[in-house]
Amino acid sequence: MNSKPAPTPLPAELPLQLDSQLCFALYSANLALNKVYRKLLAPLDLTYPQYLVMLVLWQQDQLTVSDIGERLFLDSATLTPLLKRLESAGLLTRTRAASDERQVIIALTDAGRALKARAKAVPEGLFCAAGCSVEELASMKRQLEALRQNLISGA
Repeated sequence: MNSKPAPTPLPAELPLQLDSQLCFALYSANLALNKVYRKLLAPLDLTYPQYLVMLVLWQQDQLTVSDIGERLFLDSATLTPLLKRLESAGLLTRTRAASDERQVIIALTDAGRALKARAKAVPEGLFCAAGCSVEELASMKRQLEALRQNLISGA
């Protein structure tokens, strides 16, 4: 039994105004978030998408490209150039799986593992920039995850 309440009906006509659009609130918040991350990640010489890949690998090393893509909601065509740049920077290796040459295994190098210690300041820097309590950020995160799931289910 689904205990989720029925959504509130929308007004008959939604205003086509920029400031009333959820998509614009998310888009502009994402731009501001990326600006903060750009500053926080500059000392690590990482872009935000590269940071996300490193977070995945710091959590679990030696994943396939498709595993990383699934975790980050990215396709391999988007990930491959990003992974090549991280490999060129000496942070990871890409090797074909022995069991299936179509699969590429991504593994951290010693330098990639060592970068994790330097990256520990990034979450705190974002927390300070957000100016919200831990509870507020946790609540927003849960709401955004629920929104993402609803949008994926409705797509």
